[in-house]
Amino acid sequence: MSDADARRIAGALNFRDVGVLPAAGGATRPGVLFRSGNLARLDENDRGALRALGIRRIVDLRADDEVAFEPSLLDGLDVETVRAPLFLGSTASFFAEDVPLREMYRLLVDTASERIVEVVRAVIGAQPVLVHCTVGKDRTGVTVALMLAAVGVDRDAIVADYARTETLLPAGRNERVVAYLRSRHPEAQHIEELATLSPAPVMHAFLDDVTERFGSAAGYLRAHGVTEEELVLLRAALIAPNGDAGGGGGNASSR
Repeated sequence: MSDADARRIAGALNFRDVGVLPAAGGATRPGVLFRSGNLARLDENDRGALRALGIRRIVDLRADDEVAFEPSLLDGLDVETVRAPLFLGSTASFFAEDVPLREMYRLLVDTASERIVEVVRAVIGAQPVLVHCTVGKDRTGVTVALMLAAVGVDRDAIVADYARTETLLPAGRNERVVAYLRSRHPEAQHIEELATLSPAPVMHAFLDDVTERFGSAAGYLRAHGVTEEELVLLRAALIAPNGDAGGGGGNASSR
């Protein structure tokens, strides 16, 4: 999907299809897994675009306070929403504590493993599926990266997809958010990184850490309850083998 295509749903920040990424034996299927930030600014045109994509399930990674503050505008869409909040505390705490991205990502996989497994099962259960958080950068980035790595997507392609977020966050939005956070936390050193950046070295380091501790992303998922059968279903859902066009729709069990 081109940047122009990614921006056609203007009310969904950082929206894109995670399709056509090279993988062992094939590539990710287009039109199956989408990712974005919150859906609180969708208009009727945006909802029509989501409807045209055939999205059947939305996985919302946000905490209760975020959902209450910016509820998704999904009226008229025949879509199921699955809640899987990855931060059980306030996301504001990461800015207050000035946690660097690398530390945040390690904390996320160590403290939210049950919810990450829920996301994997939600993706297996129905596609096309959209996974999102507030900005679509960190919670979404880590979860999508784990799933892609677990089904054999090329490491550089995973990192490039993560890093692409920086190009999809509007400069005006970044300036406003950083200015507000600096007014609240004037001594913090990691505000810009936490709020606006998705550096490739951070994702490389994250995947290295998961591999060092669990053997692989698939090993991480296995260690937290994902079965071999579920990994096979995840791969069937996300990966089109060489020679298979692999369009969206349906679910893993029917492939």
